[in-house]
Amino acid sequence: MGEVKTIGVLTGGGDAPGLNPAIKGLVYRSSEHNIKVVGLYDGWRSLLDPAGDVLALDRNVVRRWDRDGGTNLGSSRTNPFKTATATGERVDRSAEVEANIARLGLDAVVACGGEDTLGVAARLHERGVRVVGIPKTIDKDLAGTDYTLGFDTALRNVTEVIERSRTPAGSHGWVQVIEVMGRHAGHLALWAGVAGGADLILIPEHPFSYEKIYRHLTERLGDTRAQPRDRTQPRYSVIVVAEGAHPADGEIVTVDDREDSFGHARLGGVGEVLARRIMAETPYDARAAMLGHPQRGGAPSPIDRVMGMMFGARAADALAAGDLGMMVSARGIAPACELSLVEITSVLGKLNTVDIERHYDTERYHLKNIAM
Repeated sequence: MGEVKTIGVLTGGGDAPGLNPAIKGLVYRSSEHNIKVVGLYDGWRSLLDPAGDVLALDRNVVRRWDRDGGTNLGSSRTNPFKTATATGERVDRSAEVEANIARLGLDAVVACGGEDTLGVAARLHERGVRVVGIPKTIDKDLAGTDYTLGFDTALRNVTEVIERSRTPAGSHGWVQVIEVMGRHAGHLALWAGVAGGADLILIPEHPFSYEKIYRHLTERLGDTRAQPRDRTQPRYSVIVVAEGAHPADGEIVTVDDREDSFGHARLGGVGEVLARRIMAETPYDARAAMLGHPQRGGAPSPIDRVMGMMFGARAADALAAGDLGMMVSARGIAPACELSLVEITSVLGKLNTVDIERHYDTERYHLKNIAM
């Protein structure tokens, strides 16, 4: 198929710290292979527009990018195989993507993203487009790799909020419910909850019971209506809940009934539902906080900076070697981990979820083997 001389790089799905370091690592290593790099703005959307924004990337352009959070190339949740029209109909425009790749003179595309973005890359690869993937998702739910870009920074951000929430909760005697991201996997909720000192952690992998939550609260807080109050008991409690967590007898809470081009509903609101139930069915006051998008904001952590640059460099090496249709994979503890390549198709349709048997106490709603 010929030597790879010019490549495009795009970032799709939700933004994540570590993407800009990955682009820098890709550009720097590509220059060693005499490969030119073109930045494609706004994910797959850029390849649906013949006049789409592109930016020639070299060492000077990306020199400081590793310090930036988010993605300097922009992002979108565009699905070329199911693109919305003005009438609301969804049509297959993937042929336009292939045509624009040829028009731009790109020999290959590096796609940085999660299962949706890499799923598009895999389908295009089956049709002859040369692709390499870089794993990104703060949920850390992508199969085939032990690390995904953005997780460590989001873990830091969420932990800080949990810690800070304990001050007002303790001052006012609240049950503070903190809702974090995590559609199918509770890695972020579990590890941030442990690091931040949460009393209960609710994750998508194990449906929860309201009655069990109330029992735990009673054991911790006692009878707040008693006079005089027992001052030896804590005044507050912190509950961390992933957006995809749900009760055993209920459904996942969504913001509305809309779906994106990949068929995903907009999750959100389970924290508010839980706080209202606590106030209605127990003697405790409760407050809910939905962290939303800021939890993946800010400058990348040292681990995400290093892992991003390592992922980007490994992707450039793969292209130079002709290893196509692959995703960069990390095995071991980041950043001192082993990098390899796995077929993109092998990670699709699977999820890396919390290992309940090893890590989650289904009775205490917390991490196993930790003193509480």
